[in-house]
Amino acid sequence: MSTLTMDAVSSEFELTDAELHLYSRQILLDGWDIEAQEKLKFSNVGIVGCGGIGCALAELLARAGVGKITLIDPDTIEMSNLQRQLAFTPNDLGLYKAETLAKRLAQINPNVQVVSINQALTAENAESMIEHQDLVLDGCDQFETRYLVNQSCVKLNVPLISASAIGLQGQLFMMEGDSACYACLFPSEHQADTSLRCADSGVLATTPNVMASLQAHHALLYLGLGKMPLRQKLLLWDGLSFKQRILSFEKDTDCQVCQAR
Repeated sequence: MSTLTMDAVSSEFELTDAELHLYSRQILLDGWDIEAQEKLKFSNVGIVGCGGIGCALAELLARAGVGKITLIDPDTIEMSNLQRQLAFTPNDLGLYKAETLAKRLAQINPNVQVVSINQALTAENAESMIEHQDLVLDGCDQFETRYLVNQSCVKLNVPLISASAIGLQGQLFMMEGDSACYACLFPSEHQADTSLRCADSGVLATTPNVMASLQAHHALLYLGLGKMPLRQKLLLWDGLSFKQRILSFEKDTDCQVCQAR
């Protein structure tokens, strides 16, 4: 039986020459070094939703060098998706979003391990999909799924960065550790219309891609540098006025999700 030496273990965590060249512009950044890049390489990230936000988000993380990306989405590609979902073309109509996006990421960066799950996140499978992630990124367009993702991340103590985009506006926030959660910010009993989606209200092609870029940026700061600028804060972006606000909020002492932890 072979024995794995410390030298062999440490070499597994080293960037190859090809990776050093690929990520050289990031490694040159002031405050970002090889160690930060190696942290990306050995990060597991789960993305819930492969639509307008998920497509751009996944591609940015793959190009940046996140080592493993798990894509979760049960939907197939429709003509109306092509207006904003950058990974898809008319040739992809009818195919699964997660599977098609995974193939694109593999072409963009073969160093990244991509897993596609063509299933909906449910109460029965949510924890098994989330428990091994270093970070979960939610970009779905259904409140029911958002609450389920939040609940699972709170229970499993997995950090969550949640982004939404509708019309000309977007929101972004982070839950980590014992911080306030999504249910503190948006109690389910206060949601007048939990069916609100882009399919009902419309969305400009650029809005989800702006929010995806902000979400990916925050994810990289967290994974590479351990920074959490939006922990327990809500970023509001208005695409019509170009105004952006960041609001702090507190834990809801009556929250049935994080206070029950």
